Amino acid sequence: MSYGIKAYKAVGIKDDLAVADPHRVIQLLMLGALENMAKAKGCIERKDYAGKSASLSKAMTIIAALQSSLDMEAGDISDNLYALYDFMQNHLILASREKSIAKIDDVLELLVTIKGAWDQIPVHARQEGYEMQAQKQQRTA
Repeated sequence: MSYGIKAYKAVGIKDDLAVADPHRVIQLLMLGALENMAKAKGCIERKDYAGKSASLSKAMTIIAALQSSLDMEAGDISDNLYALYDFMQNHLILASREKSIAKIDDVLELLVTIKGAWDQIPVHARQEGYEMQAQKQQRTA
């Protein structure tokens, strides 16, 4: 990808983030993790192990950010996602060490499923969630 295209894409993402609601931010994070895992697979196929390490490191950092964004007071769903994100990070560590495309595919499949469910959340449910979060923050302030 040429420098101009990369710069244009980076500006587009920054612009999107600047006006994004929390739901969109999570979507963009998931998309970033998926893209970096796909890059890592290509790097393994080309035997570009430095690129593989850089891409998987970015994906793991994004997954850690997703994990840290969970509201752990929300109950079982947060607990389950926390454990799933932990599994993903550990699986990507193994994928990196073993240069395993199959292990990356395992994580890709899980994250695509989570992202698909996240993308299906209706706007009215998102708004209810924002309002609940705002009320929670007011109570703790």
